[in-house]
Amino acid sequence: MRLAWPFKSRIDNGHSEEEHHCSTGDACPDFLCVGAQKAGTSWVYQQLEPHPDFWMPPVKELHYLDTLNRAKRFHPPRSRDRCDVCFLEGMKDLSDQSYIDLENYGQLFRHKGELVSGDISPAYSALNDEIIERVVNHFPNLKVIFLARDPVERAWSQLSMGVRLGMISRFDATDADEVIRNLLNPGVLARSHPSKTVARWKRYVRPEHFRVYFFDDLEKNPAELRRKILHFLGGDPNKPSGHLKPEDNNDAGREKLRLTTKVRARMAQFFEQELKACASQLGGAAKNWPTRYGFSVVCFFWQLADYFDLFVWLDLDCMTL
Repeated sequence: MRLAWPFKSRIDNGHSEEEHHCSTGDACPDFLCVGAQKAGTSWVYQQLEPHPDFWMPPVKELHYLDTLNRAKRFHPPRSRDRCDVCFLEGMKDLSDQSYIDLENYGQLFRHKGELVSGDISPAYSALNDEIIERVVNHFPNLKVIFLARDPVERAWSQLSMGVRLGMISRFDATDADEVIRNLLNPGVLARSHPSKTVARWKRYVRPEHFRVYFFDDLEKNPAELRRKILHFLGGDPNKPSGHLKPEDNNDAGREKLRLTTKVRARMAQFFEQELKACASQLGGAAKNWPTRYGFSVVCFFWQLADYFDLFVWLDLDCMTL
C-alpha cells in the first residue's frame, strides 16, 4: 500500500492546481535542504542562520512536508523578535490542518523580505514522488540541496543518536546481528540509500536547481564547502556568519557508540551495493567510498557493462524475430 500525505483540493476555476506558483520575491521558500540526516545539515543551518543575506526560520527542522509539523522537538525554537513569533504561530495553524497546504506553507516565509530563506529538514530525503512533484511544481524556482555521507558512517551516527536520545532501545553494539537488525528499522533504512534519494529528487528538480554536497568535504575543507553552498543558494560567501567560523560544528563532538572492526565490516557488506551505486551515480567524494571497505568499483562497472551488453543483445535478438 502506498502512503501519501493528503493535499487540499482546489475549486476548479479553469486552472490546474500546479499553475498556482510562487515566483522570485514572493512569500515562499527559496530552497530546501532535504538531508541527509547526520550528514551536516545542522552545520548548514548554523552557517546560514546568522548570515546577513539569509533569514532562517526560528527552528531548524520544520518537518511540515513529512509530518505536518507534529514531530517532537529536542531544542527550543529561537524567539528574538515578532517575526519569529508570527512564524511559530503560522506553523501551529498549519499543524492543525489534516492536509498539506502549500500556499500557506509558502506564506510562512514572508518574513524573509528580500533575504534568502529555506527549510532544512533531513526527513524530506524520504518523501515520496507525489509530494516531491507537487512541491516542485508549486515552487518552480525552488533550489534543493542534499548532503551525502558514506552510508556506513551515516547509519552508525544515526544509531548512536537514536540510543543517546532514547529513540532506539540500547543494544549490544558489538553484536553484528543486533546491529543489522537495527539497520533494518524503517526509520534508518529509508535514509540510508543516498543514491535513491538523489535519483528521486532529480526526477522533478531542474538540474540547475539541484546540488549534492558531501560530508567528506565538511570534514576536510569546511570553508570551501560553505563557499559553494552560499554561492549556490544566492548568498555572498565573503560575508561572515557573525562570529561563527566555517569549522565550527556543534554536533561534531557528540558521543557515538564504539564501532568495532567486525561490525564495520558487516555493515559494509550490508551496504555494498549502495556504496557502489553512490560511487557511480553521485561521483565526487562518493567515488572513494567502496574502496574504504575493500570493494572494487571496477568490478561494479564491469557488471553494469555486462547488463548493458545483455540489453543490447536482447534488443538485437528481438529485431531478428
